[in-house]
Amino acid sequence: MFVKICGLTDQATIDAAVEAGVDALGFVFADSVREIAPAQARELCRSLPADTIRVAVMHHPSRDHFLNVVENFEPDWIQTDAEDFAALPAAPSTQRLAVFREGATHRMTDFPARLLFEGRVSGKGTTADWDEAARIAKAAELILAGGLDPENISAAIAHVRPFGVDVSSGVESQRGKKDAKKIKEFVARVRVQEFNQ
Repeated sequence: MFVKICGLTDQATIDAAVEAGVDALGFVFADSVREIAPAQARELCRSLPADTIRVAVMHHPSRDHFLNVVENFEPDWIQTDAEDFAALPAAPSTQRLAVFREGATHRMTDFPARLLFEGRVSGKGTTADWDEAARIAKAAELILAGGLDPENISAAIAHVRPFGVDVSSGVESQRGKKDAKKIKEFVARVRVQEFNQ
């Protein structure tokens, strides 16, 4: 199962996430306690394994901000709300990960092959609607985000059956500060649940 840790800001927890076996690391380029500068994120990723996906996480970015992140961070993926992409220029070297939020009106034919499903507001630790997520997961490769943590991740996977999971505040010791032990525990529980599916 695909595992992404989001909102990383320091080398120690990046190293802990890589050691735990995550597939992707998310760096926030939006108004947040976890916001990081593109050049700083690039420096932190210098020694990443080649197969670890670097995700630029944005929210309604301006064209200039978007281009600054693409040029100075050089992400593998860009993540932002689905409707944002219509106004953004193409970035051929990156894949797009569109965010769909709970409660929005979408037909099943509206979804791309892969998407991230989130609660109404990102980064607040609010659990997304798992029933809605489970319906969408039957039509697309869904990465579940919103309010996940080591305590509820097994139940979330069993209920939604997602392609992947994404965690941020649920592996923090305090707001904006990642906890290496919680990261390790989260990933371990994902792998156990994946094995039991």
